Amino acid sequence: MKKYKRLPKHIGVIPDGNRRWAVNAGLNKQEGYNHGIGPGLKLYEACLELGIEEMTYYGFTMDNVKRPSLQTKAFQKACVDSVNELKKRDADLLVIGNTDSKVFPKELLPYAMKRTKFGEGKMKVNFLVNYGWNWDLNHALENDQVVDNKNLIDYIASKDISRMDMVLRWGGRRRLSGFLPIQSIYSDIYVIDEYWPNYKDEHLHEALEWYQETDVTLGG
Repeated sequence: MKKYKRLPKHIGVIPDGNRRWAVNAGLNKQEGYNHGIGPGLKLYEACLELGIEEMTYYGFTMDNVKRPSLQTKAFQKACVDSVNELKKRDADLLVIGNTDSKVFPKELLPYAMKRTKFGEGKMKVNFLVNYGWNWDLNHALENDQVVDNKNLIDYIASKDISRMDMVLRWGGRRRLSGFLPIQSIYSDIYVIDEYWPNYKDEHLHEALEWYQETDVTLGG
């Protein structure tokens, strides 16, 4: 696999386009989510081989559950199945999301809000499940240990997820959709027009080639 002089330590992944892919393939919209599991595992393996230290997958949001129940059940199951596969692949796993809601998959509760190392724990993998940016930030505002908002970031729900260097979004849309607003504040964003189930390793390498030419200023 190609080596890069400059490699992001942490990549965020927005796997969009599952439903549009399904419609184009003549399937029901909810069937697209199952076809998104394989691409996620393939991307994980590619990043692991490159030496990337951390990945965050955008599973589903608290807004997504407003969709029809068939779709909601499908992406809930896809998240559970994805986590079960990552457990077999030496992931250092952290699931972040609103566990108080009945839509949070109970199968993922053992891995929620605390990191669990499987096998050698070769890479940190964060999975956002029933996540909401306002829920994340309000977690800190409701904590009595926050002093004059100076240490607010230390108490957000996603505090154990590091700053993302680069965000990759499939599906062609140019927006973050509430994806970790604190950690993405200085992220370089690369958009792939292909739908997520059509993932190829070439997409990752094209993004990394582009990343070689970007400047890291962090506001400076």
